[in-house]
Amino acid sequence: MDLPPSGHAAEMLRDFLGHWRGITEIAASPWGTARTAEAEAVFTKAAGGYAVVQSYRHRETDGTHFEGHGMFTVDRDHGDTLWYYVDSMGRPPASPVRGTWNAGTLTLDRRTADGVARHTFRVDDGVLVHTADLKLEGSAEFSPLLKSVFRKV
Repeated sequence: MDLPPSGHAAEMLRDFLGHWRGITEIAASPWGTARTAEAEAVFTKAAGGYAVVQSYRHRETDGTHFEGHGMFTVDRDHGDTLWYYVDSMGRPPASPVRGTWNAGTLTLDRRTADGVARHTFRVDDGVLVHTADLKLEGSAEFSPLLKSVFRKV
């Protein structure tokens, strides 16, 4: 995806803007069993369009919930989309995650002490899809972690 001439992240992420509801399928992992959760995501233009703020929440059938908040912006010097993200697991972001675009899909590799979580975001035919695959430290391959499918409210 080409950088917007203004540097506005809201231009690059315009298809994501809005309030979305759907389902998150969570794969079995070291943190729990496979399960499904009702989910919600909101993407809002901020800072005059130079940023997009992301809020995500899901509630599982047993009442437990998870939430994450991010901010996307554009690194005009390198052409990357930057993502600052924190969630209710409590790990602060060490630095922004650099993302790249390919055929309308934003891919970001978020590194932690546990390994790498590869997130993808795309909108196809009015459906927002967010996936996360996990490669734990010492593992050679990524495994599915979650897939969220949303429609605008």
